[in-house]
Amino acid sequence: LRGPMDEGQWSEVLETEGLERDGVRYAWTIPIALPASDGEVAALQGGSELAVVTERGELFALLDDVSVYRWDKAKYLRSVYGTERTDHPGAKMVLDDARDQLIGGRVTALPQRHNPAFGSFVLSPRMTRALIRDRKWQRALAFQTRNPLHRAHEYALVAGAERLTREGSFTGVVLNPLVGELKGDDVPAVVRMRCYRELQEKRLLGHGDVDPELWRKAGYALHDVFELIALDMKMFYAGPKEAVMHAIYRQNHGFSDIVIGRKHADAPFDDGTPIWGDFDAQEIFEGLDTSLVIRPCNIGFAAYYESLGRVDLTELHPDEKPVTVSGSEVRAQLAQGELPDPRILRPEIAAILIAAS
Repeated sequence: LRGPMDEGQWSEVLETEGLERDGVRYAWTIPIALPASDGEVAALQGGSELAVVTERGELFALLDDVSVYRWDKAKYLRSVYGTERTDHPGAKMVLDDARDQLIGGRVTALPQRHNPAFGSFVLSPRMTRALIRDRKWQRALAFQTRNPLHRAHEYALVAGAERLTREGSFTGVVLNPLVGELKGDDVPAVVRMRCYRELQEKRLLGHGDVDPELWRKAGYALHDVFELIALDMKMFYAGPKEAVMHAIYRQNHGFSDIVIGRKHADAPFDDGTPIWGDFDAQEIFEGLDTSLVIRPCNIGFAAYYESLGRVDLTELHPDEKPVTVSGSEVRAQLAQGELPDPRILRPEIAAILIAAS
Protein backbone atom coordinates (compact mmCIF):
# COMPACT_ATOMS: atom_id res chain seq x y z
CA LEU A 1 0.00 0.00 0.00
CA ARG A 2 1.10 3.55 -0.72
CA GLY A 3 -1.60 5.14 1.41
CA PRO A 4 -5.24 4.85 2.41
CA MET A 5 -7.23 2.58 0.09
CA ASP A 6 -9.33 3.63 -2.85
CA GLU A 7 -12.78 2.18 -3.38
CA GLY A 8 -11.58 -0.78 -5.43
CA GLN A 9 -9.01 -1.84 -2.84
CA TRP A 10 -11.49 -1.29 -0.03
CA SER A 11 -14.06 -3.58 -1.63
CA GLU A 12 -11.44 -6.17 -2.56
CA VAL A 13 -10.41 -6.54 1.08
CA LEU A 14 -13.99 -6.80 2.33
CA GLU A 15 -14.92 -9.39 -0.28
CA THR A 16 -11.75 -11.52 -0.51
CA GLU A 17 -9.72 -11.01 2.70
CA GLY A 18 -6.77 -10.03 0.54
CA LEU A 19 -5.12 -7.74 -2.01
CA GLU A 20 -3.56 -8.77 -5.31
CA ARG A 21 -0.25 -7.28 -6.40
CA ASP A 22 1.73 -8.45 -9.47
CA GLY A 23 -0.14 -11.72 -9.58
CA VAL A 24 0.35 -12.51 -5.89
CA ARG A 25 -2.53 -12.45 -3.40
CA TYR A 26 -1.57 -11.03 -0.03
CA ALA A 27 -3.54 -11.45 3.19
CA TRP A 28 -5.42 -8.32 4.29
CA THR A 29 -8.61 -8.45 6.34
CA ILE A 30 -9.53 -4.92 7.49
CA PRO A 31 -9.46 -2.11 4.90
CA ILE A 32 -7.80 1.18 5.80
CA ALA A 33 -9.00 4.60 4.57
CA LEU A 34 -9.57 8.07 6.02
CA PRO A 35 -13.13 8.95 7.10
CA ALA A 36 -14.40 12.37 5.99
CA SER A 37 -17.53 14.43 6.47
CA ASP A 38 -19.67 15.77 3.62
CA GLY A 39 -18.41 19.25 4.45
CA GLU A 40 -14.76 18.20 4.22
CA VAL A 41 -15.40 16.42 0.93
CA ALA A 42 -17.23 19.42 -0.52
CA ALA A 43 -14.08 21.50 -0.03
CA LEU A 44 -11.96 19.08 -2.05
CA GLN A 45 -11.08 19.07 -5.69
CA GLY A 46 -10.52 15.72 -7.37
CA GLY A 47 -6.89 14.68 -7.38
CA SER A 48 -5.77 17.63 -5.27
CA GLU A 49 -3.17 17.41 -2.51
CA LEU A 50 -4.48 17.38 1.04
CA ALA A 51 -2.96 18.11 4.40
CA VAL A 52 -3.69 15.56 7.13
CA VAL A 53 -3.67 17.10 10.59
CA THR A 54 -4.07 15.86 14.14
CA GLU A 55 -6.93 16.80 16.45
CA ARG A 56 -4.68 19.62 17.66
CA GLY A 57 -4.26 20.94 14.11
CA GLU A 58 -0.65 19.78 13.74
CA LEU A 59 0.43 18.75 10.24
CA PHE A 60 0.79 14.98 10.16
CA ALA A 61 1.04 13.95 6.49
CA LEU A 62 0.33 14.94 2.91
CA LEU A 63 -2.05 13.07 0.63
CA ASP A 64 -2.22 13.18 -3.17
CA ASP A 65 -3.91 11.11 -5.92
CA VAL A 66 -7.01 11.62 -3.81
CA SER A 67 -10.22 9.61 -4.36
CA VAL A 68 -13.49 9.98 -2.47
CA TYR A 69 -16.23 7.38 -2.03
CA ARG A 70 -19.15 6.52 0.20
CA TRP A 71 -18.54 4.51 3.36
CA ASP A 72 -20.87 1.51 3.21
CA LYS A 73 -20.85 0.96 6.95
CA ALA A 74 -23.24 -1.99 6.92
CA LYS A 75 -21.07 -3.90 4.44
CA TYR A 76 -17.94 -3.03 6.38
CA LEU A 77 -19.37 -4.26 9.69
CA ARG A 78 -20.69 -7.51 8.22
CA SER A 79 -17.33 -8.34 6.67
CA VAL A 80 -14.99 -7.28 9.47
CA TYR A 81 -17.03 -8.50 12.44
CA GLY A 82 -19.01 -11.34 10.84
CA THR A 83 -22.31 -10.36 12.44
CA GLU A 84 -25.39 -8.26 11.70
CA ARG A 85 -25.57 -7.17 15.34
CA THR A 86 -24.21 -3.75 16.18
CA ASP A 87 -24.18 -3.90 19.98
CA HIS A 88 -20.42 -4.32 20.28
CA PRO A 89 -17.42 -1.95 20.56
CA GLY A 90 -16.30 -2.23 16.94
CA ALA A 91 -19.69 -1.31 15.54
CA LYS A 92 -20.04 1.59 17.96
CA MET A 93 -16.70 3.02 16.79
CA VAL A 94 -18.07 3.05 13.24
CA LEU A 95 -21.68 4.03 13.82
CA ASP A 96 -20.91 6.74 16.37
CA ASP A 97 -18.70 8.40 13.76
CA ALA A 98 -20.92 10.88 11.88
CA ARG A 99 -18.62 10.86 8.85
CA ASP A 100 -19.93 8.65 6.04
CA GLN A 101 -17.40 9.17 3.25
CA LEU A 102 -13.89 7.79 2.80
CA ILE A 103 -10.74 9.18 1.26
CA GLY A 104 -8.01 7.16 -0.43
CA GLY A 105 -4.74 8.29 -1.93
CA ARG A 106 -0.95 8.25 -1.77
CA VAL A 107 0.49 9.36 1.54
CA THR A 108 3.72 11.13 2.45
CA ALA A 109 4.16 10.86 6.20
CA LEU A 110 6.03 13.62 8.01
CA PRO A 111 8.21 13.10 11.11
CA GLN A 112 5.91 11.82 13.81
CA ARG A 113 5.43 13.35 17.24
CA HIS A 114 5.15 10.64 19.87
CA ASN A 115 3.91 10.71 23.45
CA PRO A 116 6.81 12.01 25.59
CA ALA A 117 6.07 9.41 28.27
CA PHE A 118 6.86 6.43 26.05
CA GLY A 119 7.76 7.71 22.58
CA SER A 120 11.26 6.24 22.80
CA PHE A 121 9.67 2.77 22.73
CA VAL A 122 7.77 3.41 19.47
CA LEU A 123 10.03 2.11 16.69
CA SER A 124 9.54 2.31 12.94
CA PRO A 125 9.62 -0.93 10.91
CA ARG A 126 13.18 -0.14 9.79
CA MET A 127 14.29 0.43 13.38
CA THR A 128 12.70 -2.83 14.57
CA ARG A 129 14.28 -4.79 11.72
CA ALA A 130 17.66 -3.26 12.58
CA LEU A 131 17.24 -4.27 16.24
CA ILE A 132 16.39 -7.86 15.26
CA ARG A 133 19.40 -7.98 12.94
CA ASP A 134 21.78 -6.47 15.50
CA ARG A 135 20.65 -8.89 18.21
CA LYS A 136 21.29 -11.77 15.76
CA TRP A 137 17.97 -13.42 16.59
CA GLN A 138 17.10 -16.41 14.41
CA ARG A 139 13.42 -16.02 15.25
CA ALA A 140 11.68 -12.91 16.56
CA LEU A 141 8.44 -13.46 18.49
CA ALA A 142 5.97 -10.58 18.96
CA PHE A 143 3.24 -10.48 21.59
CA GLN A 144 0.24 -8.25 20.95
CA THR A 145 -1.62 -6.77 23.89
CA ARG A 146 -3.85 -3.83 24.81
CA ASN A 147 -4.06 -4.71 28.52
CA PRO A 148 -1.83 -4.65 31.58
CA LEU A 149 -0.47 -8.19 31.89
CA HIS A 150 -1.59 -10.53 34.63
CA ARG A 151 0.47 -13.69 35.04
CA ALA A 152 -1.63 -15.82 32.70
CA HIS A 153 -1.25 -13.14 30.00
CA GLU A 154 2.49 -13.10 30.57
CA TYR A 155 2.62 -16.84 30.24
CA ALA A 156 1.33 -16.73 26.67
CA LEU A 157 4.54 -14.91 25.75
CA VAL A 158 6.66 -17.12 27.99
CA ALA A 159 5.16 -20.31 26.53
CA GLY A 160 5.71 -19.07 22.98
CA ALA A 161 9.30 -18.10 23.71
CA GLU A 162 10.01 -21.45 25.33
CA ARG A 163 8.41 -23.34 22.44
CA LEU A 164 10.62 -21.66 19.82
CA THR A 165 13.70 -21.89 22.03
CA ARG A 166 13.02 -25.58 22.65
CA GLU A 167 12.89 -26.07 18.88
CA GLY A 168 16.50 -24.86 18.75
CA SER A 169 16.11 -21.27 17.57
CA PHE A 170 17.85 -18.31 19.22
CA THR A 171 14.61 -16.38 19.70
CA GLY A 172 14.03 -12.74 20.51
CA VAL A 173 10.99 -12.11 22.69
CA VAL A 174 9.21 -8.80 22.18
CA LEU A 175 6.29 -7.42 24.16
CA ASN A 176 4.66 -5.32 21.42
CA PRO A 177 1.61 -3.50 22.86
CA LEU A 178 -0.70 -1.25 20.88
CA VAL A 179 -0.61 2.32 22.19
CA GLY A 180 -3.01 3.92 19.70
CA GLU A 181 -6.75 4.60 19.91
CA LEU A 182 -8.70 2.31 22.28
CA LYS A 183 -12.22 2.12 23.62
CA GLY A 184 -12.96 4.26 26.65
CA ASP A 185 -12.80 1.62 29.38
CA ASP A 186 -9.37 0.26 28.38
CA VAL A 187 -6.40 1.21 30.56
CA PRO A 188 -4.65 4.26 28.99
CA ALA A 189 -1.41 3.60 27.14
CA VAL A 190 0.68 5.76 29.45
CA VAL A 191 -0.37 3.62 32.45
CA ARG A 192 0.06 0.34 30.62
CA MET A 193 3.53 1.32 29.46
CA ARG A 194 4.53 1.87 33.11
CA CYS A 195 3.39 -1.69 33.79
CA TYR A 196 5.31 -3.11 30.85
CA ARG A 197 8.45 -1.17 31.79
CA GLU A 198 8.20 -2.55 35.30
CA LEU A 199 8.21 -6.08 33.87
CA GLN A 200 11.27 -5.26 31.80
CA GLU A 201 13.33 -3.20 34.23
CA LYS A 202 12.77 -5.51 37.21
CA ARG A 203 13.09 -8.68 35.12
CA LEU A 204 9.64 -9.80 36.25
CA LEU A 205 8.32 -11.27 32.99
CA GLY A 206 7.65 -14.94 33.64
CA HIS A 207 9.31 -14.78 37.07
CA GLY A 208 8.44 -18.02 38.86
CA ASP A 209 6.71 -19.43 35.79
CA VAL A 210 9.56 -20.17 33.35
CA ASP A 211 11.14 -23.59 32.76
CA PRO A 212 14.51 -23.15 34.54
CA GLU A 213 16.04 -26.27 32.99
CA LEU A 214 15.30 -25.04 29.46
CA TRP A 215 17.01 -21.72 30.08
CA ARG A 216 19.93 -23.38 31.87
CA LYS A 217 20.55 -25.50 28.77
CA ALA A 218 20.15 -22.45 26.52
CA GLY A 219 22.88 -20.67 28.46
CA TYR A 220 20.97 -17.42 28.91
CA ALA A 221 17.81 -16.17 30.60
CA LEU A 222 14.49 -15.12 29.10
CA HIS A 223 15.21 -11.50 29.99
CA ASP A 224 18.45 -11.57 28.04
CA VAL A 225 16.35 -11.82 24.86
CA PHE A 226 13.38 -9.71 26.01
CA GLU A 227 12.54 -6.30 24.54
CA LEU A 228 9.66 -3.83 24.86
CA ILE A 229 8.57 -2.10 21.64
CA ALA A 230 5.32 -0.13 21.38
CA LEU A 231 3.19 -0.04 18.23
CA ASP A 232 1.16 3.14 17.61
CA MET A 233 -1.93 1.58 16.00
CA LYS A 234 -5.60 1.69 16.89
CA MET A 235 -7.68 -1.29 17.99
CA PHE A 236 -10.66 -2.43 15.93
CA TYR A 237 -11.89 -5.09 18.42
CA ALA A 238 -12.44 -7.36 15.43
CA GLY A 239 -11.33 -10.74 16.76
CA PRO A 240 -10.13 -13.12 14.00
CA LYS A 241 -9.94 -10.48 11.26
CA GLU A 242 -7.86 -8.24 13.50
CA ALA A 243 -5.58 -11.13 14.47
CA VAL A 244 -4.53 -11.34 10.82
CA MET A 245 -3.91 -7.59 10.71
CA HIS A 246 -1.86 -7.81 13.89
CA ALA A 247 0.26 -10.42 12.16
CA ILE A 248 0.68 -8.21 9.08
CA TYR A 249 1.78 -5.22 11.19
CA ARG A 250 4.42 -7.38 12.88
CA GLN A 251 5.53 -8.94 9.61
CA ASN A 252 6.22 -5.42 8.32
CA HIS A 253 8.40 -4.88 11.39
CA GLY A 254 10.45 -7.99 10.63
CA PHE A 255 9.01 -10.44 13.15
CA SER A 256 9.01 -14.11 12.14
CA ASP A 257 6.36 -15.22 14.65
CA ILE A 258 3.44 -13.73 16.60
CA VAL A 259 1.63 -15.14 19.61
CA ILE A 260 -2.04 -15.73 18.83
CA GLY A 261 -3.89 -16.50 22.03
CA ARG A 262 -7.40 -17.27 23.09
CA LYS A 263 -9.94 -14.54 22.32
CA HIS A 264 -7.31 -12.52 20.44
CA ALA A 265 -8.51 -8.91 19.86
CA ASP A 266 -11.82 -9.99 21.34
CA ALA A 267 -14.68 -7.87 22.67
CA PRO A 268 -18.15 -9.33 23.39
CA PHE A 269 -21.63 -8.08 22.60
CA ASP A 270 -23.13 -5.66 25.12
CA ASP A 271 -24.97 -8.50 26.87
CA GLY A 272 -21.67 -10.29 27.48
CA THR A 273 -22.17 -13.08 24.96
CA PRO A 274 -19.19 -13.77 22.70
CA ILE A 275 -19.04 -12.73 19.05
CA TRP A 276 -16.46 -15.39 18.21
CA GLY A 277 -15.29 -18.70 19.63
CA ASP A 278 -12.30 -18.82 21.98
CA PHE A 279 -9.91 -20.00 19.27
CA ASP A 280 -11.44 -18.53 16.09
CA ALA A 281 -8.49 -16.13 15.83
CA GLN A 282 -6.13 -19.09 15.58
CA GLU A 283 -8.28 -21.00 13.11
CA ILE A 284 -8.60 -18.10 10.64
CA PHE A 285 -4.92 -18.50 9.73
CA GLU A 286 -5.53 -22.08 8.67
CA GLY A 287 -8.12 -20.94 6.13
CA LEU A 288 -6.14 -18.15 4.50
CA ASP A 289 -5.45 -18.72 0.80
CA THR A 290 -3.26 -15.62 0.62
CA SER A 291 0.44 -14.96 1.20
CA LEU A 292 1.55 -14.38 4.78
CA VAL A 293 5.15 -15.04 5.83
CA ILE A 294 4.92 -14.52 9.59
CA ARG A 295 3.87 -17.61 11.52
CA PRO A 296 1.19 -17.70 14.22
CA CYS A 297 2.39 -19.18 17.50
CA ASN A 298 -0.87 -20.52 18.90
CA ILE A 299 -1.11 -20.51 22.70
CA GLY A 300 -4.13 -21.71 24.68
CA PHE A 301 -5.50 -20.85 28.11
CA ALA A 302 -3.11 -20.47 31.05
CA ALA A 303 -3.66 -20.31 34.81
CA TYR A 304 -1.93 -20.81 38.16
CA TYR A 305 -1.81 -24.38 39.48
CA GLU A 306 -1.16 -25.12 43.14
CA SER A 307 0.34 -28.51 42.29
CA LEU A 308 3.10 -26.74 40.35
CA GLY A 309 3.34 -23.51 42.30
CA ARG A 310 3.31 -21.60 39.02
CA VAL A 311 1.32 -20.74 35.88
CA ASP A 312 0.97 -23.33 33.12
CA LEU A 313 -1.22 -24.09 30.10
CA THR A 314 -4.61 -25.45 31.14
CA GLU A 315 -4.59 -28.04 28.34
CA LEU A 316 -1.84 -29.84 30.25
CA HIS A 317 -3.96 -30.16 33.40
CA PRO A 318 -7.39 -31.48 32.35
CA ASP A 319 -8.16 -32.95 35.79
CA GLU A 320 -6.98 -30.12 38.02
CA LYS A 321 -8.82 -26.94 38.92
CA PRO A 322 -6.64 -23.83 38.58
CA VAL A 323 -6.65 -20.71 40.73
CA THR A 324 -9.06 -18.27 39.10
CA VAL A 325 -10.44 -14.83 39.90
CA SER A 326 -12.89 -12.94 37.71
CA GLY A 327 -11.70 -9.84 35.91
CA SER A 328 -14.48 -7.80 37.51
CA GLU A 329 -13.32 -8.87 40.96
CA VAL A 330 -9.73 -7.87 40.20
CA ARG A 331 -10.89 -4.48 38.88
CA ALA A 332 -13.00 -3.94 42.01
CA GLN A 333 -10.04 -4.74 44.27
CA LEU A 334 -7.79 -2.36 42.38
CA ALA A 335 -10.42 0.39 42.53
CA GLN A 336 -10.53 -0.05 46.34
CA GLY A 337 -6.75 0.08 46.60
CA GLU A 338 -6.42 -3.62 47.42
CA LEU A 339 -3.74 -5.90 46.00
CA PRO A 340 -5.29 -8.87 44.16
CA ASP A 341 -4.03 -12.42 44.65
CA PRO A 342 -0.34 -12.38 43.59
CA ARG A 343 -0.90 -15.70 41.85
CA ILE A 344 -3.13 -13.75 39.45
CA LEU A 345 -1.53 -10.29 39.22
CA ARG A 346 1.98 -9.35 40.31
CA PRO A 347 1.96 -6.86 43.23
CA GLU A 348 4.36 -4.57 41.35
CA ILE A 349 1.88 -4.26 38.47
CA ALA A 350 -1.10 -3.95 40.78
CA ALA A 351 0.58 -1.05 42.61
CA ILE A 352 0.92 0.90 39.36
CA LEU A 353 -2.72 0.31 38.47
CA ILE A 354 -3.89 1.32 41.94
CA ALA A 355 -1.84 4.52 41.84
CA ALA A 356 -3.37 5.41 38.48
CA SER A 357 -6.99 4.71 39.47
